[in-house]
Amino acid sequence: MTPVVPKTPVTAPTAGSTVPPCSDCGRSVLTQFASPDLVAPIVYEGFDRAADPAWRTSGAATLDDYARWCGHLCGLTCFRMALGPSAPPLFDLRDGALKYGAYTDVDGVIKGMVYAPFAEYARDTFGVDAEVHRHLSVAEIGALLDEGRQVIASVHFEIRRPHLPSPGRGGHLVLLTARTADGRLHFHNPSGIDTATRTAALAPDAFEPFFAGRGVSLR
Repeated sequence: MTPVVPKTPVTAPTAGSTVPPCSDCGRSVLTQFASPDLVAPIVYEGFDRAADPAWRTSGAATLDDYARWCGHLCGLTCFRMALGPSAPPLFDLRDGALKYGAYTDVDGVIKGMVYAPFAEYARDTFGVDAEVHRHLSVAEIGALLDEGRQVIASVHFEIRRPHLPSPGRGGHLVLLTARTADGRLHFHNPSGIDTATRTAALAPDAFEPFFAGRGVSLR
């Protein structure tokens, strides 16, 4: 597919928070791609990641490194949001996670995020109480949120379009930060394509078809 070039220039975000903090939970709102306005062209229209004008804000050493890795870093973007405004740049987190085996890059094949070594990395490096949940229900997510924990959960990336049937479960990570007063699950999506999908809230039964039943809770 021919890359779609934006009609207007994209303003490079600052190295901290790319968009204002969430008005509902107060947490950072970040995207795994350096330019939030390019998420939709990248994920749906074949826009070349190497053409992202804000790539340097990711902390990547080179454009090639950014372009290879940015599509794999939803989990660490969730972790950056959980850590808050003082979080290191995304690619600094990537470098640390590689040392722990939370990601691997073997023969040009990138794999991760691997939960157990990620949890070890979070505990050792940042003092975060990170717990792996290999079997997790939507109801248990709600209970963890009520305890004050945040949850990085495995979902299908099309959770950004919940009005459509889920094509599957898992393969992407989002950060759940709270339950709303009416019991919906509030989450931040690193590959949200606009304001309404970068932070969203879904009823448990609407969230469940996208959810793979596993994740990592943080406090």
